[in-house]
Amino acid sequence: MLRSVLALRQIAQRTISTASRRQFENKVPEKQKLFQEDNGIPVHLKGGVADALLYRTTMILTVAGTAYAIYQLAVASFPKKQG
Repeated sequence: MLRSVLALRQIAQRTISTASRRQFENKVPEKQKLFQEDNGIPVHLKGGVADALLYRTTMILTVAGTAYAIYQLAVASFPKKQG
């Protein structure tokens, strides 16, 4: 039991350690240049194809959800006739 607790403590210390094993290249200046360019593209689409795809998907789901909600409200507002 004590051995498993000590092992868990050691694993927790390793994962929370501030020392980084790999050094990553700092891409912040490149991204800042990309997003601060004045090229007429909205900031939410400057990330490329992935941003455009996410934007279009969000818009399609929003419009479809709104249309479905309006449809359900119309169905609920006109009750079916009995018999």
